[in-house]
Amino acid sequence: MSNSKVAQRREIKIASIVEAAWGLAREHGIQLVSLRGLAQEVGMRQPSLYAYFDSKNALYDAMFADGNRQLLEVLSAIEVSANPRATLKAHLAAFADFAVEDPARNSLLFRRVIPDFEPSAESYAVAQEALGIVVAVANAAGVNDPGDIDCLIAMTAGLIEAQLSNEPSGDRWLRHLDHLTDLLVDDALERNPR
Repeated sequence: MSNSKVAQRREIKIASIVEAAWGLAREHGIQLVSLRGLAQEVGMRQPSLYAYFDSKNALYDAMFADGNRQLLEVLSAIEVSANPRATLKAHLAAFADFAVEDPARNSLLFRRVIPDFEPSAESYAVAQEALGIVVAVANAAGVNDPGDIDCLIAMTAGLIEAQLSNEPSGDRWLRHLDHLTDLLVDDALERNPR
């Protein structure tokens, strides 16, 4: 078998293991994913799993990259409208929906719930690319100051956290996202007119 076919089969196997790990994370919580349980889930012995992931943090790193690739796909699929503010709102709404639809993924991607886990530079670059899309549409809407970008991120994250903590299946908190975005953009434009 050629090296490219072996590499392709390995990537397919890794993707199936990561998918199974997400299933366990959704069932038990991201912190309770175990390599033993994952090995059983994918039909292999735990030592065999080490051929794909040499540690639990390596698995988390693959999941972190996978989750951010999913986010990148969601954000990249949004059509840019002629109205930059509407485009920003669409991106923030998509980001918020993505975050609340899967609490296990949200925990790994946006909260530091795994002690001693730091994503690799390669995995973190995917997260930075996704964030870069949001920053670019915020810039187009007139939110250019780094402090205002921080506020935009904190505002969105706060609403997501309030939604997940208080009403996971509703919209009590997320329904305010457009209004707060208007307030932040208006303030940014008032202080830094184009």
